[in-house]
Amino acid sequence: MLRSIAARREVGRLAGTLLKAYRLLFEAYGPQHWWPGETPFEVIVGALLTQNTSWRNVERAIANLRQEDLLDLRRLYDLPTAELEELLRPAGYFRLKAQRLKRLLALIVEQYGGSLETMFAQPVDRLREQLLAINGIGPETADSILLYAGGKAVFVVDAYTKRVAFRHGWADADADYHALQTLFVDSLPDDPALYNECHALLVRVGKECCRKQRPMCAACPLRELLPPGGPREPECC
Repeated sequence: MLRSIAARREVGRLAGTLLKAYRLLFEAYGPQHWWPGETPFEVIVGALLTQNTSWRNVERAIANLRQEDLLDLRRLYDLPTAELEELLRPAGYFRLKAQRLKRLLALIVEQYGGSLETMFAQPVDRLREQLLAINGIGPETADSILLYAGGKAVFVVDAYTKRVAFRHGWADADADYHALQTLFVDSLPDDPALYNECHALLVRVGKECCRKQRPMCAACPLRELLPPGGPREPECC
């Protein structure tokens, strides 16, 4: 795990490297236009539904909601849970996800009068604590909501981020979510648009090149940033 003193030392060494990584990925892939969604509310729904499933399945569930004209906070809040479950079935774990979405909607309606503008006007730390207090919402989902729906400068960490960071020697294999998030936040400019694009690009390179099995390092835009001797191979990623 990256400890505080070691992390501070790493900032100076890695800030230039991580910025270069971002530039290399952007030059290779261009803007990713992520998170896909027509409204902040749709982004919130997608962020919750994407847990443990593919984005294609999430799109099918969101299409069900759109077809029924239910991509509306109040209408979805009032919808009986059993009906919501059926609409979310394509996203998998549909009963659990319906319960989690209902809890999230309750927070927005009961604490913020159903206003996303009011909710996102709250201090980021306070709102993040409220999101994490909802059963079933972890750091990645909470931070995705804050960054992609709220436009807050919160860096999102996922399995792709961890895999790329470890293989390139930017973090230890046992670095937890907070340690990885701190590494990127301390190394990159405090810019939500950059955090958005950087995370999306890490997902792209993780899917296309830095794969869990048989990584394609020769074709990777980040190949020049690999440590001497080639990529480290974590069993955990």
